[in-house]
Parts: sequence; structure tokens; C-alpha cells
Amino acid sequence: MKIDWDRRTCARKGHVTYAPQETELRNRLRAETGLGEAWRCLRCGDFALGDPHGSGPAGDAPLVPRGKVLRDLFILRFLALERAVRGVFIVLAAAAVWKFSNSQDSVRRFFDQNLDVFRPVFRHFHYDLDHSPVVDTIRKTFGYKHSTLVLVAAALLVYALIELVEAVGLWRAKRWAEYLTVVATAAFLPLEIYELTEKVSWLKIGTLSLNILAVLYILLAKRLFGLRGGHTAFEAERHSASFIEVEVSAGVPVTQ
Repeated sequence: MKIDWDRRTCARKGHVTYAPQETELRNRLRAETGLGEAWRCLRCGDFALGDPHGSGPAGDAPLVPRGKVLRDLFILRFLALERAVRGVFIVLAAAAVWKFSNSQDSVRRFFDQNLDVFRPVFRHFHYDLDHSPVVDTIRKTFGYKHSTLVLVAAALLVYALIELVEAVGLWRAKRWAEYLTVVATAAFLPLEIYELTEKVSWLKIGTLSLNILAVLYILLAKRLFGLRGGHTAFEAERHSASFIEVEVSAGVPVTQ
């Protein structure tokens, strides 16, 4: 089922109307009804009752995202939410590492005491806790220096900050955020691939796939690094999908 992004957005946010000064174009975008005057929406193209939201030269009309541009904005905001959620979880992980670094000995004692309690239970099921990979991994962390754990916590905070900055920028459709997302995500792809060679899991596969798709999508759809005409072609696409498209559909070419 094809999604009408324009009408979907207008139903949620309302119409956007504009009264151009050019007489012929103004007459084409305006209509008289039994309930009063109506103006053509710059997003969905339908006529909306009431006074226009703005007026002036056609070239000063607001650049309203519509069509493919609006769909791309929806996808960017989905990626922004994913980055925001990931950033919050990384902040929580950094806080946990920091707290652990300041109470390593007490956590070790607590772990050993509980391990003694559960050891007979697991032995009953023929599971040796003393040689468990999970237990070995936890015990190794107890051997890390306080300074090492502090560095890990700091690195996690920096990573979380990058994710949250990406989230804010992508939500606001900033071009610098698209560049940052592509560069930062691509930089971590080799590490994610290496982790898959160590141990395969559906979560790692899903995360890697999502990041690869995000990089390719933003690169191509947003024409970054000169691809598909670069920034010039990107701006031309934005304008052709907004007010100029309405002008063409109204049959009145306007020079800008």
C-alpha cells in the first residue's frame, strides 16, 4: 500500500498555505467557496479554508517538505530515535562502569559470596560455575585497574555524546548531522564485523545490517560527498519537491 506522505503529515500537523503576490498564480492558488475563501496547501495540494498563513513574492514562499523529501525526513527521524535510544543505553553503561570502578572490592566480595550460594545448585545440574565462560569474564573485570575502568567509562561517554548529537541533528534534518552519522557509523563498522568473527548473534547481525543500510541510504539519498550531483542537486531536489512543484502543477511558471 502506497503511503501518501503529504496528506498524512497535513492530517497530523495541518495545512500550510501561502498567498503569492503574482496575480495569475494567486488566482490559481485561491478559490471561493460557500464557506469562504480557500487556499491551496503547499504540502498536499488540497484547498484549505481560511486566510493564508503567509503572503509575499512567490520566491519567498516557505520551503515545505513534500513527496520524497518528506519520506526521507521520516526515515531520518527514525534513525534519530534509534541513535537517541542507543545513546541513553551507552550513558547508563558508562555510569555502571564508573560506579563499579569506585566499588570494585565490595562488588567482588558480593559476587563471590553469591557464587558460593549458587555453586551447589548448579553442580546438581552438572554445570561447573568455576569454569563457566560468563563467570570467567566477570572475574577478569575484577582484575582491571581503576584507571582503566575510568578510561572505559570516559570512552563510553564520548561515544554516547556522538550518538546523541547525531540524534538531535538527524531529527532536525541538518546536513552536518548526516555527514557525522556516515563518518561515525562507518568508522565503527570494522569493529562490528570483527565482533561477529568472535561470536555471532542475531543482535550483532541486526545492528551491523542497520548501520550499513543507514550509511548507504544517507550517502545516496542525501547526495553526500558529491554523490549523485552533490549539494547542488540536493538543493534542487528540495525546491522541485516543494513550492516550484505546486507552481508547475498550477500551470504558472515563476522565475526565481
